[in-house]
Amino acid sequence: MAADKTATGQNMAEAQAARRDGGDQDKDIIRSLSRSIHVLQAINRKGAMGLAEIARAADLPMPTVYRIINTLMREGLIERDGPRQKLYRPTALIQTLACGFQNHDRLVNAARPSMSRFTHEHHWPLSIVTRVGDKMVVRFHTSNQTTLTFNNYYPGWQVPLLASASGQAFVAFTDEQTRTMLIESAANLEDAQQTFMLEHFRSGEATATIRERGYAAVAKSWYSANPGKTSSVAVPIFDGEELIGALAIVFFASGLSLEQAIAQYLAPVQAVSAQISADLARMPPQSY
Repeated sequence: MAADKTATGQNMAEAQAARRDGGDQDKDIIRSLSRSIHVLQAINRKGAMGLAEIARAADLPMPTVYRIINTLMREGLIERDGPRQKLYRPTALIQTLACGFQNHDRLVNAARPSMSRFTHEHHWPLSIVTRVGDKMVVRFHTSNQTTLTFNNYYPGWQVPLLASASGQAFVAFTDEQTRTMLIESAANLEDAQQTFMLEHFRSGEATATIRERGYAAVAKSWYSANPGKTSSVAVPIFDGEELIGALAIVFFASGLSLEQAIAQYLAPVQAVSAQISADLARMPPQSY
């Protein structure tokens, strides 16, 4: 009887995961591959994790994670680590998954000095973020240069396009064709915050407001490593006339209101963005 209950519980967890992954709606999607990617991303973000922690981070049932872990170990992409070998970490072979990727070295090299100077002077961390599909991905962050942060955000950290200050700044300042494409592709989102912003972008109200102000702002973001504890203000970054990303200041929501942060730090953040653009202009061109 106990075994039957365990099996039933596992089946229910599998069914919930299937519904979360889209069920039978996406006939062309390989759900097991999608889950494996989620597990690999979770491990890659943390560096070394236990099985239960991986399951929570990937939002998948333990039996599924166990099978995925064994598969990834067999392929050499992860290995056991830690006391009594109960943690799992990426191996050097993970780099083979990115062999053809053109990174943002030019952008990061141009941005690093002025971003570091800002954090040294004002103490709050800055992040440089670019769009990948319907996400904004951190390329460089100065969180490791200050104590005014809850977490260090390493390259690859993702936030939603429409629910983040950096994403909203990008959508508002991108060209009309790209903006229309991004809005249309977000039409099926079920996230309440993104759906709310989607309607404002559809009406043109959000675009007009953000462009007029020169920045986007989100209070108490629920998409950080500490949901609800940080706020952010973001401005666009241009390489010549091309929009290439956004620059965001991240600060404690309990320490500063959006109004205070904008009054004190908007101009310095915009100055950093302008300096990045100027430094990019002096560097050889590179694909983004």
